[in-house]
Parts: sequence; structure tokens; C-alpha cells
Amino acid sequence: QVQLVESGGELVQTGGSLRLSCAASGRSFSNYAMAWFRQAPGKEREFLAAIAWSSGSTHYADSVKGRFTISRDNAKITVYLQMNTLKPEDTAVYYCAVRRVPYYPSNYYYQGLYDYWGQGTQVTVSS
Repeated sequence: QVQLVESGGELVQTGGSLRLSCAASGRSFSNYAMAWFRQAPGKEREFLAAIAWSSGSTHYADSVKGRFTISRDNAKITVYLQMNTLKPEDTAVYYCAVRRVPYYPSNYYYQGLYDYWGQGTQVTVSS
């Protein structure tokens, strides 16, 4: 059974940085991609970034490109989201998710196509 466990969310001041972690277990992820989403209060869940496990290729939403960086540690089977220059509008619950690597990168955006989800970790950015 696949398990995804996020950690690293906390209260941080505007302009600060955080690194979120998502530890995965339960299967081989060689043909899969791992992604980060977030959901702010009263808003829909939003795609942020994805990384193909085998190739390491990455894809970012325009809203976070240049501020957020996704990476992975093969040995630890963990994916990270480095978030810099945080803003109050980054306040949300952050989720990691897993799906097969899509043929079209645009398909990363569709949360319904993900097979597994973590429980989420809260990030709060104070002004």
C-alpha cells in the first residue's frame, strides 16, 4: 500500500523560506511522477510542481516558477519542495501526490489523475 507522508509545514514570516518533505513508500516509483499541490481556505486545490522519479525532469506552475524548487532523494524515496520568498498568499495546506508520468506535461495539473495523496502539511505565512 502506497503511503505519502508530508512534513515541514510551519508558521513563517513573509520573505522566509521553508522546505517541505514527502516520504513515499509501498511500491516502486520508477514510472511515476510526484507532485506538490496546495489548497488555500475557500479555494480549489492548485498544482505547483512535479518531478518524474526516474528522469528527474521537472514541471512548474507559472505562479511558483523561480521561487519554488522540487527535488528528490532516490535513496530516501523522498521528494522536497523548497519554497523561497514566501508571501502571505502562499498560506495553504500543501499536499504531495503520485501518478504515472504523463505524456503531456499539462496533465500534471489535473488532480483527478493522481493515484495517491498524502494527508497534507499546513504552511502559514504571516505578514
